Amino acid sequence: MLLRNPLAAALTYPYGVDRYSELIDALSVRDEIRARVTDVWHQTRRSVTFVLSPNARWSGMRAGQYINLSVEIDGVRLTRPYSPCCSERRARDQLELTVSTHPFGRVSRYLREQLRPGMVLTLSEPQGDFTLPAALPDQIVLVSGGSGITPALALLRTLCERRYDGQLAFISYARSPAYALYRAELAELERSNPNLTVARGYTRGRGGRLEGRFCPAHMRAVLPALRSPQCFVCGPPALIAAVQDACRRMGLAPPRCESFAALGRPRAEGEHRHRALRATITLRRSGRELRARSMPLLEQLEDAGLRPPFGCRMGICNTCATRKRAGVVRNIVTGARSGSEEELVRLCVSAPEGDLELDL
Repeated sequence: MLLRNPLAAALTYPYGVDRYSELIDALSVRDEIRARVTDVWHQTRRSVTFVLSPNARWSGMRAGQYINLSVEIDGVRLTRPYSPCCSERRARDQLELTVSTHPFGRVSRYLREQLRPGMVLTLSEPQGDFTLPAALPDQIVLVSGGSGITPALALLRTLCERRYDGQLAFISYARSPAYALYRAELAELERSNPNLTVARGYTRGRGGRLEGRFCPAHMRAVLPALRSPQCFVCGPPALIAAVQDACRRMGLAPPRCESFAALGRPRAEGEHRHRALRATITLRRSGRELRARSMPLLEQLEDAGLRPPFGCRMGICNTCATRKRAGVVRNIVTGARSGSEEELVRLCVSAPEGDLELDL
């Protein structure tokens, strides 16, 4: 109650009560979700698994959702989206995350190399609709590739805790057994749940129950009595496209999908391979005009010396969302074009299609 007292707020102006209380306890802030790292281990040489204990601002999440996790590296706060892999019940008090390192992943490399018990991280509210329906179907197939295993595992753990009695299949792809996550736990879940079939596939190695990349035969291998399953798929775009195509060819309902695309190679300084446009980007608040190019707006603004906030750089976390006052943009991931009306656009995946006005 003291932290909410108007007198306390007045006495701590302009910094606020939180800035003082966090000096005593970093989790005591009122206006942010923070979590303390309680355990850290490494399942593979390219991953880190850790458990977080959030503060009182955390109110739980649905299995399959993701959070934006923020860390401070060299004095700069960086944010990335990650999907906890714990069940809904456990997520009320603890979050388990497994992060695989990308070659250019500054945050993922920091987490793998520097994370220690006792450290405090900042979280967002959970987001996303890659979740179980209220009425569960008789058959469920969970398909994942690479780090996409984390939301799929959250769904699986939740279904097992609920004692789901329908037919359940879990298909997971990795490069090789050396990169396969949660091998022992998945084997144990299969042994203890007679309605569950777990199948591994290795795209650059052998030893899995499935050969090669995903195809309709893999679906039939885990569900021989295939009727009308609800499919969930999380992983690289190629895997999602393959599952969507298989469901279409087999006459099944479209799968629920989620993709966290790997970060690409950073552009070298001075490298401008995108064509120039006969158009202008007007920045209303700063009074600047930039010559438009057919490349993500975030990169154009950074090239001009501006530093708009960003997080994932993949169009997921919405940290870079900015109001477009006028003009049309193209989503570089989906190819969709916006209308010309005022709206929020994600700078990292939006490219101008002509004259543009931004509230920056």
